[in-house]
Amino acid sequence: MPKDFIHHDKLFDLLAFVGALIKEVSTLVRDLEEKLRNKESTDETNHATLDLLENIEFLKEDLKHVYLKVPDSSQCCFPMSDGPLFMHLLHIHLNDLLDSNAYSIALIKEEIELVRQDLEFIRSFFVNVEQGLYKDLWERVLDVAYEAKDVIDSIIVRDNGLLHLIFSLPITIKKMKLIKEEVTDLHENISKNRGLIVVNSPKKPVESKSLTTGKIIVGFEEETNLILRELTRGPAELAVISITGMPGSGKTTLAFKVYNDKSISCHFDLRAWCTVDQEYDENNLLNKIFNQVNGLDSNLIENIDVADKLRKQLLGKRYLIVLDDVWDTTTWDELTRPFPNGMKGSRIILTTREKEVALHGKRYTDPLELRLLRSEESWELLEKRAFGNESCPDELLDVGKEIAKNCKGLPLVADLIAGVIAGREKKKTVWLEVQNNLSSFILNSEVEVMKVIELSYDHLPHHIKPCFLYLASFPKDTALTIYAMNGLWHAEGLVEQTEMNSVKEVMDNLISSSLVIAFNEIGDYLTCQLHDLVHEFCLIKAREERLFDQISSSTPSSSSDLMPRILTIDYDDDEEHFGLFGSNKKRHSGKHLYSLRINGDQLDDGLPDTYHLRHLRLLRGLYLDPSFINVKDSLLNEISMLSHLRFLRIGTEVEFLPLSFSNLWNLETLMVENNGTILILLPRIWDIVKLRILYVSNCSFFDMDADESILIAEDTKLEKLKILGELILSYSKDTEDIFKRFPNLQLLRFDLKESWDYSTEQYWFPKLDFLTELEEVIVGFKSSNTNDSGSSAAINRPWDFHFPLNLKKLRLVDFPLTSNSLSTIARLPNLEELCLGRTIIHGEEWNMGEEDTFENLKYLKLQRVTLSKWEVGEESFPSLEKLKLEGCHELE
Repeated sequence: MPKDFIHHDKLFDLLAFVGALIKEVSTLVRDLEEKLRNKESTDETNHATLDLLENIEFLKEDLKHVYLKVPDSSQCCFPMSDGPLFMHLLHIHLNDLLDSNAYSIALIKEEIELVRQDLEFIRSFFVNVEQGLYKDLWERVLDVAYEAKDVIDSIIVRDNGLLHLIFSLPITIKKMKLIKEEVTDLHENISKNRGLIVVNSPKKPVESKSLTTGKIIVGFEEETNLILRELTRGPAELAVISITGMPGSGKTTLAFKVYNDKSISCHFDLRAWCTVDQEYDENNLLNKIFNQVNGLDSNLIENIDVADKLRKQLLGKRYLIVLDDVWDTTTWDELTRPFPNGMKGSRIILTTREKEVALHGKRYTDPLELRLLRSEESWELLEKRAFGNESCPDELLDVGKEIAKNCKGLPLVADLIAGVIAGREKKKTVWLEVQNNLSSFILNSEVEVMKVIELSYDHLPHHIKPCFLYLASFPKDTALTIYAMNGLWHAEGLVEQTEMNSVKEVMDNLISSSLVIAFNEIGDYLTCQLHDLVHEFCLIKAREERLFDQISSSTPSSSSDLMPRILTIDYDDDEEHFGLFGSNKKRHSGKHLYSLRINGDQLDDGLPDTYHLRHLRLLRGLYLDPSFINVKDSLLNEISMLSHLRFLRIGTEVEFLPLSFSNLWNLETLMVENNGTILILLPRIWDIVKLRILYVSNCSFFDMDADESILIAEDTKLEKLKILGELILSYSKDTEDIFKRFPNLQLLRFDLKESWDYSTEQYWFPKLDFLTELEEVIVGFKSSNTNDSGSSAAINRPWDFHFPLNLKKLRLVDFPLTSNSLSTIARLPNLEELCLGRTIIHGEEWNMGEEDTFENLKYLKLQRVTLSKWEVGEESFPSLEKLKLEGCHELE
């Protein structure tokens, strides 16, 4: 404890008081043990216990008022810009602390609950009112919320913990109570005058300006012709053509192009263009449409039912109306209410970033999801802007095409950069400067580019924003799977502790908003990535909100408390400045650090002994790049002290996880790259009861060379475990009993080794049919059989497969299979994807009878399968959407 906070003249009195209490406790315990041993009454001891507790309370009061000096009260100021985002993350943080089993939480659990309840009440009030009306109060709420987080974290990491426990925490709770009372009074007053309630609205959007008039339009010829056909042909009923895509993808430009096509202006009796935006006035917009179809400029007289007037004007006419930039389904419903059907072949063009809106407005045709420009189309745009009708000189051709390629197909960026080079000298050195500083040109044009993305960002719900920003913590062009995001978003404290379906909803929301690019090719995992421009936006916003940052190990250490939640360190061989691990590093540097990633080249000797992790007590996520460091016993034991860890990925060579890993009660994801011999999982993993994902390369449940059976308590289970890999299994009667301890397993990956049983002349395969939640199995077969006759006989024998009926994906690698084994697989009623890799099929024939019907199989991949003849019935694959054959050279 700092000397400034202690009255030194009272120190000996304090020590004497503590010594007396210790003696009193010792006497009390000894007396209680003796009476229990002699079965005597403990009433006197109970009275003594109450006296002891009273004396402890006296000591606490004396600590506050006699022995310790009250620290200067300093008002914490909220240092970020997005208050609702911070409050959402704090809400998750407090809930996670309350759910934690860590000893450091027990002392203040009651206080944390008080803070959580009060903040939740205050937060619920501001969700339903306009924050701008109560700006001063909202700022005080954020300040005290940030102060509460700072105080609680300080106690947990033992940074002047006693002082914060005795002084700061009660003061902060009192401040919060006063604000809660103020909010309660406001709520009661508003309830009496309900007309004063103003629901929060999004930020005022960027002023609309023409994105189309006078622009050079290139590309999208196929899309243009498709829309022209849908506008002029098809049903007589009113139809909707929806165009959706990410910000800056050219939705408005394409709509403008077809709207002004001569064939369209001739085809329709009436046309109108209406730009909607996030904030809109229904009457005002309908008024604009009415004026356009009437050729008027003036506003309608007030108190006129403009919707009715518009409907009458459109009735009996073939009309085309463009509703540009619609943000939600309610707006669509309100604006289209007056549009009559009329059976005249009328059309509506809808542009939106939100896929949900596009699907909601759909009638006869699916929404057109606008692709990104091809490199040659981006180059065409740049060339036309820079040279008009002339061609680009040969000396600029290569660098010009490279610039176009780096625009990554987003028309908004291509148009911006085209404007930059059009206004500069046509010299190679000048264009090279543009190529090398592309990001700075884009970021400096804030209004034109970043504000366009910010509109979509502001429209996201607050609970989705941190998940979106987090995607940019990975390098550009990284494809991220929903499985990866499930573990990471939970671990980083960005989503509530809910089931995976909720994580999928977050991902679906981001894809629907067109802010992420989704790749959902059948047969592959759903992945997404950010466009480079969106990635840059997220980096800027994440740094503003201190969500994450990336530094090198040589970056000078900061003494600031304002570290980001998530920090990535790129190790650059500068051990002298690699201070985050240093034993002399002050605790406040890691107080707000919840996640740490360290990347780098291989360390020859590992981290020096002077570097430590144990002071990063709030760490929830730890990623030590296995190619950077091989974690040894001493560092493993330090990791075991991080009781708040949710995510851990390391590389190691140990044979067993240390006994101290039982301290990681909160760990949800454990990923280990094992670089040594087989790593034994049991019995250590039974203590990590919150595990959701366990992925350890080259691991086994037990020592496969040992003869004795594994003893497991009857009620031992890992009920939250969803993903398990990459096990090595060999025949054991205990294996199936162990699998039963994972009742909610969804994905299982293992290698099957030495499973040929000469006594029964049959392969052993673990029974999995009791795992009713299991949806995906990936298995590789590793035979160690060197006996030719045994191996030959093995190919002739079917496998005794027992898969769960709920199985949807199955991948088998290096398996010898018979037609009977394949028939067993065909009977799985819910199987949607089947991959067979390097598979030996007996007789090199697969004859599918009438009973061999893959009812729901959508994807079949055969890779290097020894198959020369394959007879398929008409109904063998009634649902197949994709067949992929690779290296099946002998197939007829």
